[in-house]
Amino acid sequence: MLPKWFDQWNKDNPTNIFGPAIIFGVLGTVIFFVALLVVAGQPFATASTQTGPRGTGMSIPEFVSRIEAGDPTIDDYVTFDPLVPEGGEPLAKDIYENVQVLGDLTEDNFNRLMNAMTVWVSPDEGCAYCHGDVELEEYGNDDLYTKVVSRRMIEMTQYINEEWGDHVNANGEVGVNCSTCHRGQNVPSNIWFDNSPVTANTAGWSSNQNRASSTSSATSLPSDALQKLLVDGEQIVVHDLESRVAGSPADEGFRSIQDTERTYALMNYFANSLGVNCNFCHNSRAFYAPEEHTPQWGTASLGIFMVQEINNEFLIPLKDTYPEHRLGAKNGDAPKAACATCHKGYSKPYQGLNVIADWPELAGSEPPVYEE
Repeated sequence: MLPKWFDQWNKDNPTNIFGPAIIFGVLGTVIFFVALLVVAGQPFATASTQTGPRGTGMSIPEFVSRIEAGDPTIDDYVTFDPLVPEGGEPLAKDIYENVQVLGDLTEDNFNRLMNAMTVWVSPDEGCAYCHGDVELEEYGNDDLYTKVVSRRMIEMTQYINEEWGDHVNANGEVGVNCSTCHRGQNVPSNIWFDNSPVTANTAGWSSNQNRASSTSSATSLPSDALQKLLVDGEQIVVHDLESRVAGSPADEGFRSIQDTERTYALMNYFANSLGVNCNFCHNSRAFYAPEEHTPQWGTASLGIFMVQEINNEFLIPLKDTYPEHRLGAKNGDAPKAACATCHKGYSKPYQGLNVIADWPELAGSEPPVYEE
């Protein structure tokens, strides 16, 4: 028995045979796909990371397919088990010449780390990337800038693990090593250079914005935000909550629209670097209220101070060590780091992989402690 409405429609439209077919075809297709979703599951399912009280919308949704896919570089990560010394072995500084860091390692662990660094940083060039195509006896020479830079980068890695554990180990032991930034490349991706002013034909504020660039995440926001906030240490602030506040950008401590625009540029960079949105760190109902920030805000704040320090203490001073082709094309400055250099689009580098577990040599400047 067909529905009465169908019988009546068929009586009123005896020659229209397509209408019912279309209706039943559409309904049948909808029912089929609904049944398929019920049986097979939602193909675009999401999972959320809770960042604040439930019911406030403070969560970070991600596609389950992306979560399960993971960081593709994890599969290429290489590590070697530490070799626990038996005691009395000769040290690297007593065997090799000009060992200024890592000299307190045994020969086996020193060479183990050198082999790992080769895989992490120069898998194609091998040892020659830092030492040159010379005999082993000449490896102590500092003829190549790459060796001098690598030595300083080892010290920086030890310093980060030793002094900035509250950031790199905020959610459990993770740490950093050379691979955290390099991922098998001589030069890490997502380094940056000062590119201000973005146009030489104008002066003033317009020279820093309205020109999409990588440092502004391809927006028209100020392109000098990383330089001002992650190198020069200017305060990350927004304009006053009140309108028409007396003052000008020339007044010290005045929170201007320009400061706000730089802050937005940095926050946009943050979000893209970590693959998150604003309420990963903030309660979006009150961005200005620190008492409503999430725990991640504290971790991110430490990261800002850490980046400022490693840029100024380790990376920028290497400017005179680099050849010209490694410097910034616009201002001739040294390459610098920021959030994306380590995170590569994930809230945790290597999605939380513990990269320091096998490398006590990089965990600090003191002689390493090996565990059985």
